[in-house]
Amino acid sequence: MEHRSLRNACIVATVLVLAFLTFWELRIRSTKVGISYDDGAELWSHYRAKVYLPADQATVFIGSSRNKYDLDLETWEKRTGEKAIQLAFEGTSPVPALHDLANDSLFKGKLMIDVTEGLVLTTSPYNFKAIDGAIAYYKKQTPAQKFSFQVNRVLESQFVFLERDYYSIKALLNRIPLKERPGIQHEPYFPIDFGRITFGRQDKMTDRFVQDTNIQNQVKGIWAYFTKMAMKEPPPPQKSIDSIFTQIAADVKKIKARGGQVLFVRTPSTGPFYMGETMAFPRAQIWDHILQITEAPGIHFSDYPSLAGFQCPEFSHLSPKDAITYTNNLIDIIEAGKWWQFPHKSAGK
Repeated sequence: MEHRSLRNACIVATVLVLAFLTFWELRIRSTKVGISYDDGAELWSHYRAKVYLPADQATVFIGSSRNKYDLDLETWEKRTGEKAIQLAFEGTSPVPALHDLANDSLFKGKLMIDVTEGLVLTTSPYNFKAIDGAIAYYKKQTPAQKFSFQVNRVLESQFVFLERDYYSIKALLNRIPLKERPGIQHEPYFPIDFGRITFGRQDKMTDRFVQDTNIQNQVKGIWAYFTKMAMKEPPPPQKSIDSIFTQIAADVKKIKARGGQVLFVRTPSTGPFYMGETMAFPRAQIWDHILQITEAPGIHFSDYPSLAGFQCPEFSHLSPKDAITYTNNLIDIIEAGKWWQFPHKSAGK
């Protein structure tokens, strides 16, 4: 009798859980936000393992969020006939990823580095946390973790509620509006429509974000918050900046010595954001200096009319539609400069 009661209780509990999850999934889908993958160390490691493809079969991208928004991976792969391996992380410096690849003697491919000046020169631990954690995870990843990733990959492709950053219990609790207390300021959260993440690790604004200036203004406010916080911090000492440049030059030299190719790209930003960046990080002292010490080619968006005419909805990233045009134009510029060659299995815009 007790066994029957326990079995019935388990059945009821299972039915209730499934009913709740079904309701929750349908409720989220009604908002039309769509599937988005958890972009943590696990997904990054999946693509980090692919950097050993021959140089004529892939390009590796590192940097920060502008690479993830502005580079349309589907367009890149269709135009070039090669694999696009996205290893950028939002809000992070490209220096750790560059260093990791430079010290990997098996990497001899093409590498495109997104230059967002404030993140290239950052010394804040906050801007290294995600990429350092991903590199450490990749190096110590176990077979069990790889298997778990493959299982999660299938589940995430079917269920919106599994998204960690917005719909996990922790994420929901963190987003409960709390009254500000003296001396304590909560870091603002990006609206869900700002970035949905594909399995290829590309960030895309939703149609609602592109059309709704109110949501865009929320993100502009977040940029203002981070700018304000950054201004409170003392600038990094010149010694630290010099060491960053020295490491970049040394790492690029290692990759080129193995036959690899490196290309720097300054992706678009607009409005007050770009004005602030040009004032805080003079081109001659940052961009020009990087190209000089690495002896690598570079594409600065402001030098090319086909890249300079975009307007970023929130000053810092391109809309999905503009990302397609930007990617096509970027490929044209690379080919015109004869910096890289592509297979062109499916060429043409």
